[in-house]
Amino acid sequence: MKKQKVLFVCTRNSARSQIAESWLNFLYGDRFEAKSAGLEPGDLNSLAVTVMEEKGIDISRNRTKSVFEILKAGELFSWVITVCDSSSAERCPVFPGSAKRLHWSFPDPSSIKGSLEERTNAVRKIRDEIKETVRQWGAPKCVRPLGRPTYVQPTDNFMESL
Repeated sequence: MKKQKVLFVCTRNSARSQIAESWLNFLYGDRFEAKSAGLEPGDLNSLAVTVMEEKGIDISRNRTKSVFEILKAGELFSWVITVCDSSSAERCPVFPGSAKRLHWSFPDPSSIKGSLEERTNAVRKIRDEIKETVRQWGAPKCVRPLGRPTYVQPTDNFMESL
């Protein structure tokens, strides 16, 4: 079966889209090929790296990418999913093409204020929300259809075989 290609897009490609890409590849890599990009790529968010490492997923070597880089490469995607925070009117990039589009709103980890512990806990919460959203979205798409059920004629000793 050919994998469906999914592009996760946010503003800087530094945390949310990287986390979503990693979760989809980790959970459903046999069915999907996920990538991520941003409008204004920056540096990877160190807290995103830390909280993903806590789950055994190393994103420390990931490179932030521009949506324009992806466009120039001419890659086609089945799905484009934006993960910007719509409640703060964050600019969320538009990606042209015929892909199906979804929007999942998550807070921007770089905008979180507080102590290191408070910020880390907030990014953990975002990580877990993204994982759950990816899981709920991906699971139904990964269910393989069952074959036609077969009927077995019970025999006299059918109950003994159970």
